[in-house]
Amino acid sequence: MSIPGIDAIGAITPALPLSGTAAAAPAAASGSDFAAALGRGLENLQQVQSKADDLAVQAATGTLADPAQYMIASTEASLATQLTVAVRNKALEAFNEIMRMQA
Repeated sequence: MSIPGIDAIGAITPALPLSGTAAAAPAAASGSDFAAALGRGLENLQQVQSKADDLAVQAATGTLADPAQYMIASTEASLATQLTVAVRNKALEAFNEIMRMQA
């Protein structure tokens, strides 16, 4: 069982240039890759939450045959949301740290 959103984030391999302008082009490409990975992760989060919402409605109306399906989907949605919030918090911490650096 895999957790949605982790696959997209796990595939990120940061490439930070240490110095010089020759390394700036790969950094731009990895930046767009990072943005694409974040986009895929957010889309996946939305899909997981939609599935959990649909199953919740089915459970509430009594049309859901196996309540365990809802519990699994609900837990996946919760974990995916927690992961997304943790990534956002780390990104904000990194941004704030960069802003505190002296030039």
